[in-house]
Amino acid sequence: MSQPTIALVHGAFADASSWAPAVRRLLERGYDVRAAAGPNRSLVGDAAYIRSVIEQIDGPVVLVGHSYGGAVIGIAGAAQNVVALVYAEGYVLEEGETIAQLQGRFPDSPLVPNLVFSPFPLGDSTGTDVSVKIDAFPEIFAIGVDPETARILAASQRPLAASVFEEPAPVAAWKTTPSWGIVSAGDRTINPDVERFGYERAGFRSVTELDAPHLSMYTHPEEVTQVILTAVAAVTEAD
Repeated sequence: MSQPTIALVHGAFADASSWAPAVRRLLERGYDVRAAAGPNRSLVGDAAYIRSVIEQIDGPVVLVGHSYGGAVIGIAGAAQNVVALVYAEGYVLEEGETIAQLQGRFPDSPLVPNLVFSPFPLGDSTGTDVSVKIDAFPEIFAIGVDPETARILAASQRPLAASVFEEPAPVAAWKTTPSWGIVSAGDRTINPDVERFGYERAGFRSVTELDAPHLSMYTHPEEVTQVILTAVAAVTEAD
């Protein structure tokens, strides 16, 4: 197999720049990298968009998703050129399952009481955006990140449509694609047990647990990069 392209998918309340520390390390090692900007409007729609990006890449792809991006890659990863999936603090949905159902198995994280719900125009109706309280963002979502950077991330966060939480996943790509997972034991955005449960249920090739917060690719970029490269090496050598 030729060297795969590594495609990185961000989660809620973030954008593609959240992957910047890992992108730099992967580029320095000579890998072709794409960090796609997901719309954060609809689980199925976001996955369709990411899949369209992937399918325009010539050759194999290792697809990596952070947080909500895990739910996205579980659908978009059905693209034929995806050879591996890596979940970083990600939701692993079973076919027909919603994020709300998966999260509902476990106690809420500290994020929940710090969410803000705002209306936005949706054609002839109104949708609801979900974001994180600006003053709570650094200690909930961006804990461990440089304080000045955390303030910038809070001010520039990308909301998620609330309807996403109730959308069932139409497919579970991890059933047919080798997968790896990263758990952040200090995650205050997603209960780490949600991550552990999803990875164990899916029977991932391996799970790496970090003493890290939610944005592990910011606070522990080298460790996250190494997990991604482990997946790359496994599928390249197996060909």
